[in-house]
Amino acid sequence: MSNSPEKRSEWRAIFYVQARVAILFVPVVASLLIIAALAGNERKSVPNALDPTVTGSVR
Repeated sequence: MSNSPEKRSEWRAIFYVQARVAILFVPVVASLLIIAALAGNERKSVPNALDPTVTGSVR
């Protein structure tokens, strides 16, 4: 394998492009994880017998 400066420069440029693309996806993945975590808190395996939206005067 040759260690020519041109090859090193080429690999460095490829790495920088990959790093920039990865940085673009970090906020997207982070926001999807936050949305999934917030949506996960809403689910309940067993539904409540009492509906929390019904007020005492209606019952």
